[in-house]
Amino acid sequence: MIYLRSISLKSNNDLSYPFNVANSLVKDTMDFPTPVTFFVGENGSGKSTLLEAIAAGINLPAIGGEAIAYDETLGDIRKLGQHLKLVWNRRTTRGFFMRSEDFFNFTRRIKKLTKELAEEAKAFEEYLTGYGLQLARGSVLGQRQALIEKYGEDLQAYSHGEGILHVLNQRIVPGGIYLLDEPETPFSPQRQLALISIIKQMAEADCQFIIATHSPMLLAFPNATIYSFDESPVRTCQYTELEHVNLTKDFLNAPEAFLRHL
Repeated sequence: MIYLRSISLKSNNDLSYPFNVANSLVKDTMDFPTPVTFFVGENGSGKSTLLEAIAAGINLPAIGGEAIAYDETLGDIRKLGQHLKLVWNRRTTRGFFMRSEDFFNFTRRIKKLTKELAEEAKAFEEYLTGYGLQLARGSVLGQRQALIEKYGEDLQAYSHGEGILHVLNQRIVPGGIYLLDEPETPFSPQRQLALISIIKQMAEADCQFIIATHSPMLLAFPNATIYSFDESPVRTCQYTELEHVNLTKDFLNAPEAFLRHL
């Protein structure tokens, strides 16, 4: 399912960051014709900036970090988000934005909330008795148990990569739009294959993904739209055209040819 059909920039004369980045990248309309779209490019090419602005324009909840509407580090990005024209086939309120580096904040938040709910249930014993105590404790402990069933007893017990995969499995639901910024960062090649499997399964369940990545493995996703940010303006390209892919392939075929020059 394709919910967000395209984006374009509204007229704006601001030449400061991040408008200068967006103006150089998006000259006309950027279309999303497939359920999975990738942004790829060198560090500093603007792919994460544009992805964050789209998330702000949609007003997606954030996994791990502060809500986009309140994150002080995204103040300029929110302004850019307001200057994006979003064209929808059908708007959805489901979905989220995730940067892999924010995941530790998410695990700490879930652990803290689980602990606070247990303490709240215990505190009821000081001023409630009988059926009132049973009802109040049951409600709070039910919320705590729902968190445990969804995320496990302690997300921090997982490795970084395993924890992210677990949360993605639990939080990605049919009918949503999901913006992921370099989700492959903590993953081994095997875990990257697991992530591809999740994306494939949920794309078939009416989900849309826009993903900024450096991973040649993710970029091989069948029939995905790939935007290269290594040129201005951005352009669609084929998997076999990507420098990320060809450089990785050349290195793996003859690593000594690269390493002897370092």
